[in-house]
This record gives sequence, C-alpha cells and structure tokens, in this order.
Amino acid sequence: MSGKFAEPARVVSQVSLSDEVRRLTLAAPGTAAALRPGQFVHLKIADSYEPLLRRPFSVTAADPAAGTLEIIYRIVGKGTGLMAAMTAGDGVNCLGPLGNGFTPQGQRPLLVGGGMGLAPLLMLAGALCPRPVTVLMGGRDHRELFWTDLFAGVCHNTHITTDDGSMGRQGLTVDLLPELLAQNHFDMIYSCGPQPMLAAVARIAALRQIPCQVSLEDYMACGLGACLSCTCAGTDGKRRKVCTDGPVFWAGEVLA
Repeated sequence: MSGKFAEPARVVSQVSLSDEVRRLTLAAPGTAAALRPGQFVHLKIADSYEPLLRRPFSVTAADPAAGTLEIIYRIVGKGTGLMAAMTAGDGVNCLGPLGNGFTPQGQRPLLVGGGMGLAPLLMLAGALCPRPVTVLMGGRDHRELFWTDLFAGVCHNTHITTDDGSMGRQGLTVDLLPELLAQNHFDMIYSCGPQPMLAAVARIAALRQIPCQVSLEDYMACGLGACLSCTCAGTDGKRRKVCTDGPVFWAGEVLA
C-alpha cells in the first residue's frame, strides 16, 4: 500500500448528478499522487465534534498533475448532508489513500457494478485503458444510471440493467452476466456493489474459471484497522479487516 497522508484539502467544485448524488472535487495533492484504483479516503468534514467520526469514500478519479481527486457520494445522513452544503474553497481534512486497491490485469476485463458500487470502478476503468473495457452496470431505475455518461469516455462497451426496466434490460446485473460471459472471452472480472450481487458474481466467475476481484462495501469507523468494526469472515475461517486487508479482495478469499 502507498503511504498515507493526512492533509488539509479544499473543495474545488461540487455538482449534482441526481437529487441525492453529488460529485465532489477536492484539491489534495499528496493523496492524489499516491492513489490507486480501489483505494479510499477518510474525510473529516467539520472542525467540530459533530459528526465525530471521519467518513470513508471511494475515489472515482485522481489527477496527480492537478493535485485533485473526485468523490461521488449519496446524501444519506448528517455527515453527507454537511458535505452537500460545501462550496468552492471550503476545507476538509483528507486521510488517504487507505486500503488495498485493484490489481489491473487481463487484456479483456469486465467490470460489474451496482448502484454506488460503480464509484471505484470508474477510476479502475481509466487505469485499464487502452485495453477494451466492458462495464455491466445496474440500478433501481434510470435515475440511478447517470453513470453511463461518466463511463462513456473510458469504456468501449456498456451494458445496463434496471430493476424496473426503465433503462436497458429489466432485471439484475447477475441476470445478464452469464449471457455476456457466453458471448465474450473475458479474462478478468472486477466487481463492487451490494453483497448479494458480489456473491453471485464470485460464484459465476468461479464456474467459468475467470479470476475475479471484489471491492467490499462496509462501515469503517477508523479506516486504519484499529476499531475492528469492519471485519468480515474469510473463506479460510480467519477474519479480515475490510479497511486494511481490503476493501479489494480476490473473490475466493472472502466469498464462497
């Protein structure tokens, strides 16, 4: 893992992607220079004790030359509500990069993401280029698929599912996955999203004997492996810390 930085950062810009989702660009040169796809940052968003804990966020893009990084987040509580109110020039404290990221490999990678799980896959897609990158993305309805525009500049092929059929194929990503694997010769799968989706992706990848890495979504209080709030069971019976051993794992390590 690259070195960690706790550095003062400032808001460069913030734009709305939907009613509940924002894209935040931060100036954090030390962190931006060290980030790898799949790693995350822990932000302290206020000088007061409320909210007390930092918030972990996946990084969707990093520009070392400009010294900036981008975070796409959903407004779900007080902490993210405070974030949504920030404007250019406001300060935050950024701790990162944290965790272990993806291992870029394969010549025909497939990225499978659901909902906000698409966030770390966006940075990965850019890192995998110029290899042909295929993305299978899913959401509840068309309003959650603003991701299509974000991936357009880095992907050669995109497949979409929605629960209600308002965009793309009706159903779940894992409903379409076997069909895509039968029609293409993918040699690596990366996935992030809800745990049931990850488990299904891991099973299908194992049946096809395709290497697969998954990024687990979990609550991380400290982000440094000290509080043990984000431990998960490994397939070998040992406990794993999502924040330091992950959040990216080889699927066979954590999903049977």
